[in-house]
Amino acid sequence: MSSNPAAAAKPRNPRTVVVISFILVLAFGVWGLVSPDSMTSVSVGLMNFVLESVGWFYLALCSGFIVLAAALALSPYGKIRLGPDDARPDFTTSSWIAMLFAGGMGAGLVFWGVAEPVTHFAHPPGDAQGQTAASARLAMVLTNLHWGLHAWSIYGVCALVLAYFIFRRGMPGMISTPMRATLPPSAATRNLGIVSDVIAVFAVVFGLAGSLVMGVLQVRAGVTEVFGLQPTTALSVFILALMAAAFMISTSSGLDKGMKLLSNLNMLLVMVLLAVVLVFGPTAYIMEAFVNGIGDYFSALPAYAFRLLSYENQMDWTNNWTLTYLIWWVAWGPFVGIFIARISRGRTIREFCLGVIVVPSIFSLFWFAALGSTGIWVELNGSGGLAALVTEDVAKALFAFLDYMPAGILLASMAIVLIFLFLVTSADSGTFVISMMTSEGTLNPKTALKLAWGATISLLTLAILLSGSVEVAKAMAAFGAVPFTVILVLQIVSFLRALREEPVGKRAQEQPA
Repeated sequence: MSSNPAAAAKPRNPRTVVVISFILVLAFGVWGLVSPDSMTSVSVGLMNFVLESVGWFYLALCSGFIVLAAALALSPYGKIRLGPDDARPDFTTSSWIAMLFAGGMGAGLVFWGVAEPVTHFAHPPGDAQGQTAASARLAMVLTNLHWGLHAWSIYGVCALVLAYFIFRRGMPGMISTPMRATLPPSAATRNLGIVSDVIAVFAVVFGLAGSLVMGVLQVRAGVTEVFGLQPTTALSVFILALMAAAFMISTSSGLDKGMKLLSNLNMLLVMVLLAVVLVFGPTAYIMEAFVNGIGDYFSALPAYAFRLLSYENQMDWTNNWTLTYLIWWVAWGPFVGIFIARISRGRTIREFCLGVIVVPSIFSLFWFAALGSTGIWVELNGSGGLAALVTEDVAKALFAFLDYMPAGILLASMAIVLIFLFLVTSADSGTFVISMMTSEGTLNPKTALKLAWGATISLLTLAILLSGSVEVAKAMAAFGAVPFTVILVLQIVSFLRALREEPVGKRAQEQPA
C-alpha cells in the first residue's frame, strides 16, 4: 500500500473522466434520437448475449455479496466506524433510511409492487399451474428473492467499500479510489483508474435512464387512467420534461435540503398508501402473507440463491427475471453505492449493514405482502380480472389494482404524485453522484456540473423513451453493468486488503495459531 494513500488515490487527470464520459453518453443519446430502432436492437441483443453466456456468474457473485456482508457485520470488523473513531452520523436514522431507500429503488417498488407477484402467480416458471394457491406462494418467494437481500447486498457492498475509503481514509469519492489506494502508483494504475471511473459513469447513466423511462411510462399509465388522456409519445415527453425541471430545481438546492425533503415526503406518501391498503384491503390476509413470506423466503433462499432452472430447460425464465434483476442492481451499484456512502458517514460497519441491507429488505417483503398478496387475493377470492390487466400492460398494474380500493381515483392520483416524486428523487441523487464522480470525488460538486449532467441524462432518457418499451429500458442497463462488474470485483479485493491494515485485522493476525 502507498505510504500516502490519500495522495495516491487522487486522479492526475481529473478532466479526462468528465470529457470522455460526456462524449460517450451524448453519443448514445444522439444515436437513440436519430435511430431508436437500431439502438433498441443492439441493447436487447447485448442483454441476451450476457444472460446466455455469463448469467451463472452473476447469480454466484451476487449471492456471494450476501455472505460477504454478513461476515463483515458479524466479525470484529463490524465495530469499525466509517470515519474517525469519534465520528457520528450526519443524518438521523429515520432520514438516513428514507434517503437510501428513495435513492435505491423506491420507484421500482411502486412499479412492480402489484405487477410482479400477480405475473408470477398467473404465469409461474416451469410446468406449475398458474392461479392456484401453490403458485401464489411461489410468486411471493420469487418476488422477495428479486427485491430482498440480493439487491440490497449489492448496493451495500458497493457503498461500504466507498464509504470506508472516503471517510475512514480521507480519499476522493470516486469508483477508482480503492484501486488507486492499494495498487502501486504507476501509469497502469492511473489508466485503470480513468477506465474505472468512465465505466462507472456509463453504468450509472444507463441504469438511471432505464429506470426513469419505466417510471415515466407508469406515470403516463396513471394519468391516462385518471384523466382519460391518450397514452401518446407526446404525453410521455411532457412528463419527462416536468420531471427534468423538478429535479433540476431540487439538485440546485443541495443534498441536505432538496434530497432530504423529497425523501421524507416520499416515505410519508408510501406509508399513507400502505395504511390505506392495510385498512381497506384484506388486512389479516396481508399480515399472514407477510409472516408466511418471511418463512418461505428465508427457507428457500439457500437453494434459490444458486438456482438457474437449467435442468428444467427454463433458463429463459431465469434470464428474463432473476438474472435481469441482478444485472439491473449491479448497473445501479455505483450510483446507489456512492450516494449511500455519501450519507453514511459516522456509521459502524455493523450498523451500516443492518441499515442498508436488512431493514430495506424487510420493508420490501412487507411492501410486496401488502400490494402483491392483495392483488393475488383479488384473483383467488375477489372479483378477479387483475391478472389479465397486468398481462395486457404491466405499467397499468398499480392503477388497475387501486380500482379495487375505496376512493380509487383519489388513491390513483396520490400514486401518480408518489411515482413522480420518486423519479425526481432518483434523478436528483443520480445527478449528484455522477457529478461527484466527474469532479475528483468532491462531496459537494458544483451546481453547474450537476445541471449539465441532469440535461444529459434527460436527453438519454428521451432517446430510450422513444422506443416505448420496458424491455428496452431494462436492456440498456447491460451497457454499463457488464464492464462495471469487473471493476466491482477489483474494488472488493482492494477493500479487503485495506481492512487488513486496521488494528482489528492486525490483532487477529498476531494471535498465535
